[in-house]
Amino acid sequence: MHLSLILPVFNEKENLATLYARIQKTLGGMPGLAWEAVFVDDGSQDGSPAVLEELAAQDPEHARAILLRRNYGQTAAIAAGIDHSQGEVIVLMDADLQNDPADIPIMLEQIEQGMDVVSGWRQDRQDIFLTRVLPSRMANWLISKVTGVHLHDYGCTLKAYRREVLTGFRLYGEMHRFIPAYAHSVGARICEVPVRHHAREHGRTKYGLNRTVKVLLDLFTVKFLIGYANKPIYLFGGAGIVLIVLSGLTLAFLLVRRLGWHISVLQSPLFQMSAMVFILGVQSILMGLIAELLARTYHESQQKPTYTVRKLVGISGRPPGKTV
Repeated sequence: MHLSLILPVFNEKENLATLYARIQKTLGGMPGLAWEAVFVDDGSQDGSPAVLEELAAQDPEHARAILLRRNYGQTAAIAAGIDHSQGEVIVLMDADLQNDPADIPIMLEQIEQGMDVVSGWRQDRQDIFLTRVLPSRMANWLISKVTGVHLHDYGCTLKAYRREVLTGFRLYGEMHRFIPAYAHSVGARICEVPVRHHAREHGRTKYGLNRTVKVLLDLFTVKFLIGYANKPIYLFGGAGIVLIVLSGLTLAFLLVRRLGWHISVLQSPLFQMSAMVFILGVQSILMGLIAELLARTYHESQQKPTYTVRKLVGISGRPPGKTV
């Protein structure tokens, strides 16, 4: 197994040497494991880049450093690490010493047993309850309900992935926490394991309540991409049909009232409202048709498949989509 450990870094100078020593102790003690630790500095201002360069110079066999030009955010740093790594198994971990490298072997055991995604679960979380733990629990519940992938701890960075389940999509915003949902959409087998969580020893947390709002907004995008990216007409067309039906029911009510009680249809504000709702319904259906054309252009122009293959048995050298 070839493992790539991806660690986004932002102002963690005091933690890096201790963290890498723990990584070496854990991964270096696993016989037969080829590994690399890819540190991605996300525009640190505290001297972290110099420390990372020193670590890479001291252990060129295992340590790698990617220095971004400015602070792009954790998701972009993770994407950069994945793009520049070589491992067939990807493990993501924070660089603040709150995640424990000693949990990695447990996650790799699950990968070896056939799992595609292994998610860490901080059962005994060492964070402030009101500002960190409670919002996280609420977000985890909502994400699980919306995506259909039930995990206790979406916010735990410590996760292990087979590389193949990370291909086919790009990460933006705060979407790194939704990777399990993306992976599930292509049939990945997912499990969750309890992991250690330590209180922060040095530095300051980079997370706040404002991140919860960003996560909720990204959740709308994730739900659309997972559920409707290939068939957007189901969303836009469905909404359009509902609006047209509501408009029709309102007009029927106005007509019955006009015939039964001789109340003018045109003088009622419901008539204008029903006309507007009908127009919105038609526009929604047209938007769905345009989105369908865009989806087909996306897949056909880039030759992106509409399916994913887990394994080929007795098939080799045959172009995808071709028959003999």
